[in-house]
Amino acid sequence: MNQTLSKFIFALLAFGFLASCQPEQNTNKSEKTNVIIVLADDLGYGDIGAFNPDSKIPTPHIDQLASEGMRFTDAHTPSAVCTPTRYGLLTGRYNWRSRLKSGVLTGKSEALIEDERTTIADVMKSAGYQTAFIGKWHLGWNWGLVDGDSLRGEGWDARDFDQLDFGKPVTHTPNDLGFDYAYGHSGSLDMAPYVYVENGKATAIPDTVTVNKGKYSWWREGPTAPDFDHEEVTPHFFKKSISFIHEKAATDQPFFLYLALPSPHTPILPPAEWQGKSGVAPFADFMMMIDDYMGQLSAAVKEAGIEENTLIIFTSDNGGSPAAGLDVMQAAGHFSSYIYRGHKADIYEGGHRVPFIAKWPAQIQAGTEREHTISLTDVMATVADFVGYSLKDNEAEDSYSLMSLFDSAEPVETFREATVFHSINGSFAIRQGDWKLIMAKGSGGWSSPKPNTSDEEGLPDVQLYNLASDPGETKNLQAENPEKVASLKELLSKYIQEGRSTPGAPQPNDPIDGEWKQIGFIND
Repeated sequence: MNQTLSKFIFALLAFGFLASCQPEQNTNKSEKTNVIIVLADDLGYGDIGAFNPDSKIPTPHIDQLASEGMRFTDAHTPSAVCTPTRYGLLTGRYNWRSRLKSGVLTGKSEALIEDERTTIADVMKSAGYQTAFIGKWHLGWNWGLVDGDSLRGEGWDARDFDQLDFGKPVTHTPNDLGFDYAYGHSGSLDMAPYVYVENGKATAIPDTVTVNKGKYSWWREGPTAPDFDHEEVTPHFFKKSISFIHEKAATDQPFFLYLALPSPHTPILPPAEWQGKSGVAPFADFMMMIDDYMGQLSAAVKEAGIEENTLIIFTSDNGGSPAAGLDVMQAAGHFSSYIYRGHKADIYEGGHRVPFIAKWPAQIQAGTEREHTISLTDVMATVADFVGYSLKDNEAEDSYSLMSLFDSAEPVETFREATVFHSINGSFAIRQGDWKLIMAKGSGGWSSPKPNTSDEEGLPDVQLYNLASDPGETKNLQAENPEKVASLKELLSKYIQEGRSTPGAPQPNDPIDGEWKQIGFIND
């Protein structure tokens, strides 16, 4: 064998050896984009370093996700509390169009989303995706009942749970809404029953009743299954999600994973190895643990060889909650709402402005940022756009595709015509450009001025703020700008009456007690 041929053969062998050492990219042989949505619970805009330069909570892994993708600095939840936001995310429809006009569901509540309504999972499944939900559902499902019994209500009293037969199938679950696989619990982690349900069946029958009354680690009294450990729920959901990613990445089928975290919502339960690590508060310790698991999830995507063509969205369902000890963190110099007014439940920015990160190396340039106002309802039109699904008039009525914004080289002057927000007591606000009109005297939530209290005495009926000059919503400009108040009020009324805020045929809103109760300001 001559020297030239020997060198050529050696080069081929070396190339083969090096190639075998490289992680296989796009193991998911379909070129369709995998989608992972991670929805945190009660995580404030200012709780992530990438959004708050003064944050006292180290979040290096989520910050890295932001540096590898795109930050949306003006992203909002449709509601300032969890159930309604989850409804909007999965359906692309504002929550107040459903039967739930205020508040949230409980762990016993029946299903809010009708089986016939199209969800993100339905869209993805129709495009050939394997779809999975793991985590906190909080959109209601129908527990099996003791023979001859009927649901007596949605209260918290542990005695009411004797109505439920946990050995019977659970119906109207995520599996009926487009999810091939569904694993999680019914409500928040402080809402009984404390039972995992997998594909319509409880994984274990409750054998104890638990309650915890810690200052930040409390949960309500209720039946608890032997495999349900409150402290391990968040790690458990991350581990199951990471296993799902590895499993599906090894197949030819693209996947959609909706990981709905029950944290950092109460109960605040950092394991022993995280306790005290932040030096700020238990919430901050808990958040550091979540950040570490986000790092593990991102690493799993890379290790599986599917990073290039996987869209990861990380966001929250509303702002930070005072139950987590916001006052303690503020004393330490950490502000969960950053520079914004209010917190969870409020119509003010702190109630619904949230961190939003999108990483998709094949499409999104690393380290980019968008200042456009977006809503979590926009995720549904986005996935429909890139899988080629044509939305019908009665689907995703309040959803705009983010695809044009994902291209950082593409100038986008206008995105949404306007965006609507909702507080825990059902108060409305509408944002168009820099202007935000609040159809309430006060917060519509838990901060001052509290609704229906002396806090609101003497205040005007509406609030108008210019967020460009006054992001903290400190100066009500309604008296000086009656024309702006009138135009925004008219647009909000139009969105309510037409059943949609996107172009298309008008759609009905869901009624209460047989009819849609007109909002008082519509016919003024």
